[in-house]
Amino acid sequence: MPSQPVGRIRRLAAPALVLVLVAGLFLIARLPSASADDRAAIASRFAFTELPIALPPGLPERTVRTVNPAYEHIRSWISSVGAAVALNDLDGRGGANDLCLVDPRSDAVIVTPAPDSGATYAPFVLDPEPLPMGPAIAPMGCTPGDFNLDGRMDLLVIYWGRTPVLFMQRGNAGTELSLASYHPVELIPQRDGGRAYTGPLWNTNAVAVADFDGDARPDIGVFNYFPDTQVLDSNGLPNVQMNDSMSHAQNAGGAHIMRWTGATTGPEPTVTYEEQPAIAPRYATGWTLAAASADLDGDLLPELYVANDFGHDRFFHNTSTPGRIRFTLAEGERGPFDPKSLVLGHDSFKGMSVDFADLSGRGRFDMFVSNITESWGLEESNFVWHNTATSPEDARAQLSRGVAPYENRAARRNLAWVGWGWDAKMADFDNSGQLAIVQATGFVKGDINRFNWLQELAMANDLMLREPKMWPNAEPGDDIAGSNPLAFWVREDNGRYVNLNAELGLDEEIPTRGVAVADTNGDGAQDFAVARQWGPPAYYRNGKPGDGNFLGLRLHRPVLGAADGTTGVSPAYGAQVRVTTADGKVQVAQLDGGGGHSGKRSFDVFFGLGAAGDRPVSTEISWRDLQGGTHRQTIDLTAGWHDFLLTTQAQETTR
Repeated sequence: MPSQPVGRIRRLAAPALVLVLVAGLFLIARLPSASADDRAAIASRFAFTELPIALPPGLPERTVRTVNPAYEHIRSWISSVGAAVALNDLDGRGGANDLCLVDPRSDAVIVTPAPDSGATYAPFVLDPEPLPMGPAIAPMGCTPGDFNLDGRMDLLVIYWGRTPVLFMQRGNAGTELSLASYHPVELIPQRDGGRAYTGPLWNTNAVAVADFDGDARPDIGVFNYFPDTQVLDSNGLPNVQMNDSMSHAQNAGGAHIMRWTGATTGPEPTVTYEEQPAIAPRYATGWTLAAASADLDGDLLPELYVANDFGHDRFFHNTSTPGRIRFTLAEGERGPFDPKSLVLGHDSFKGMSVDFADLSGRGRFDMFVSNITESWGLEESNFVWHNTATSPEDARAQLSRGVAPYENRAARRNLAWVGWGWDAKMADFDNSGQLAIVQATGFVKGDINRFNWLQELAMANDLMLREPKMWPNAEPGDDIAGSNPLAFWVREDNGRYVNLNAELGLDEEIPTRGVAVADTNGDGAQDFAVARQWGPPAYYRNGKPGDGNFLGLRLHRPVLGAADGTTGVSPAYGAQVRVTTADGKVQVAQLDGGGGHSGKRSFDVFFGLGAAGDRPVSTEISWRDLQGGTHRQTIDLTAGWHDFLLTTQAQETTR
């Protein structure tokens, strides 16, 4: 029989081993952070100057929305979205130096020149008159696009309280933009009900614009958050709901996939869409805040990621044919040591945004997804979905089996935790060939921290959640992650990322929502703009202009009527570019038709070249022509800006 001390040691051995393992795992998880000297050295590669964005005079500056009486005690929560921003070439002068903003303080959709960009027209508010509206309708986002393919940039505006509106740029509009330049058209045709809106009560927070079926026309995915109810109506029916689960909710407004069917041009241009049952209903009713698309398997049919606040995020393989849009669910594979929520399609986290880009610099599309990662609050994890496919053919084989070729690497990249995340965009701001990440953060700004109430809600029984009365108060004055600053993630030499917002002067404690990226003045350095929730939008000019170390591509197709002699060019939706620099590095990017949460980047395809910018760059362009035929062409290009017309060949043009 063992002695008493030996027996005590044996009894303590198991818990001691557990403590050792926990401590070891903690040390592994808590990767060493960059030193102050390292942070300063990395930050020296960047310089941004915040410039004010011109807004029309006389707009109101509210700080909370009017809501349905059932939501009155959580009106700050209901008022936590709506700020949006997009950068693009709206006036057709050749540079992506125009902004489309949604300012929730005034519920106005505003078109205005980017600061210090040379555009001269006065900022103005887009008015959908004569389309029916009402006091219980508020805009939530603005997506530029040439929807009738006439060579002029239109604007798709989404709302809470009604279906989207397309502001089509008139064929006789000049380059000095104004409200008169646009003709409003319903995305969903409505019965004539007079001046008051009586159509479907969509509450939309996300769109994805891409050529989903391969016919070279821009299709639209519209993703609704709340069910089709009177969310913002102070006299609305009490049938409004909240999510019926924190992680498995299926009672949202649902996904609507709209296929392009026809268009007209001229002084009153139009475009028509038909809704198609592209996604199985059981996968289409999460509470969606973001969506984005990119082609993984080389067929130029973009796959689709849907980020759901409540409900699993969803990834879909595109199995469409011309005229018939179809998406098939694909999910990640779970290993023996993988927590379920870190496997694509099985998460319980709060998906707030998604962006596709080649984060690893391997010529494959990775994804960055924002979630709620507030310390001492709801500490989930962002996702860095690392593309594990070895080739497009490998991706196609896996997707055909229902497998999404992604694994999460957020923690090992030090990108897992930031606060209450929102829109995020990956882009190369120092032309190094490595992408940085701008991430919007913050929820409700106030004076009294109410995170303890939200914690209690998060632990509540799902049976209680659907009823708004069961939610704790979130009223003016309450604060929930209201001091999170904008994040600016930069890669270190060891592969981890460091947030340099303080070093770069980007750490103002105002909740932000949308991020838009573009080289607004054509100097070879990407600038960005940020939409703030209940605060003025911000524009950040990049103070490190390109020095022969970037490749910028503007990719176009002929306008739709080119066969009858009509001239002009239109964005080449779905075009993809793969570059190989002289040092052997491969990068891939696409013409992004519009995805994410509430920020939309320009249509320019941009690569930083680093030290290899002094030698020709092998550039493979893949696209579909106006008849839907696929083409690939490899061209050696020098650094700088290049414009291409894509027909059956890629032909470089001059402006």
